[in-house]
Amino acid sequence: MSQALFAPIARIVELQDEFTRIRRQIHQHPELGFEEHRTSALVAGLLREWGYEVHEGVGGTGVVGVLRLGNGSRSLGIRADMDALPIQEASGVPHCSQHAGKMHACGHDGHTAILLCAARYLAESKSFDGTLNLIFQPAEEQLGGAVAMMDDSLFERFPCDAVYALHNAPGLPVGCFLTREGPLSASSDRVSIRLLGVGGHGAMPHTAKDPVVAAAEMVLALQTIVSRNVPSTETAVVTVGSIHAGDAPNVIPDQAVLQLSVRATIPEVRELLKKRIAEVAHGVAAVHGIELDYRYEELMPVLVNTPEETRLLREVASELVGPQRLLSNPPAGFLGSEDFAWMLQRRPGCYIALGNGQSGPSGCMVHNPGYDFNDAAIPFGASLWARLAEKYLVA
Repeated sequence: MSQALFAPIARIVELQDEFTRIRRQIHQHPELGFEEHRTSALVAGLLREWGYEVHEGVGGTGVVGVLRLGNGSRSLGIRADMDALPIQEASGVPHCSQHAGKMHACGHDGHTAILLCAARYLAESKSFDGTLNLIFQPAEEQLGGAVAMMDDSLFERFPCDAVYALHNAPGLPVGCFLTREGPLSASSDRVSIRLLGVGGHGAMPHTAKDPVVAAAEMVLALQTIVSRNVPSTETAVVTVGSIHAGDAPNVIPDQAVLQLSVRATIPEVRELLKKRIAEVAHGVAAVHGIELDYRYEELMPVLVNTPEETRLLREVASELVGPQRLLSNPPAGFLGSEDFAWMLQRRPGCYIALGNGQSGPSGCMVHNPGYDFNDAAIPFGASLWARLAEKYLVA
């Protein structure tokens, strides 16, 4: 196959301007997790217009569009996230957010537009045999939207033999994809540690039990976990992102509070970190004779792509853009997390990164006030989902 043949679906290219407008409309009206009422209504209305069976309010503000064709028994789920972030936009684009303190800083507006574009094409072409479930998810940004949809019987009401999702990747050229079998994105956990000491006068520390000194020692001790307990061949992070204690220089406070972010790229390391952080925290508190209020919250598991489903998606992507534009290894130190991992614990499937460009506003990293989704990526993402549906639900 010659390089000239590697291109998005022609009909989807024709639709690009329409879905660019839809994407920018969503961008102008960002909604935070579980508040996506306007976005959900837009999605539901378009799906109905194209002939989908539409179910609203799944997991709160989620939408599922179902299209059944032929007599095929197979079912496929494709997910797009819809929520924005609590960030003040500074991109300077004409379609900038119209809502102060909220913006689509992660490209979920683009993901939604991509899946809608694929939905439109598949409704027109009717080129598959089976059941297609399009899952528009709320609250991906560490608010548990995937779990909320599954708790609302997502897979019981809309059975899926496999599920797929994508995320844009700034720095990866438009027209490129990245995925692989096995672990792809990191787990994300949060730890809250409250050290309960005895306050006192700064001039008489012997009459107090100082939680500030214990907190300082704890921060340093926590940094030894990755360097001394995690195998050097694995990647993990323990970050103390917040410390709060005291209000005056001559007063020893009675408590100090630490907030930690914990990430790992394989489940075994995640469990090791969980065990060692607890041991270090309780050990340091015991040495200083102070009490401890310790809470460990598991937010998102390691995202693990299943082999058969990943091989199929890689085959589809390779046929679409060429094998040289299909990558396997994330950038060194990549420790992003994704709540689609919860869905992959319930169903086989694959998560793939979509190139969002290397320069200009769209080359800005996600979760940055200057970020904007690159609309040139829409035809590639939509064509990927269309070809996947056609291949998985064989006509």
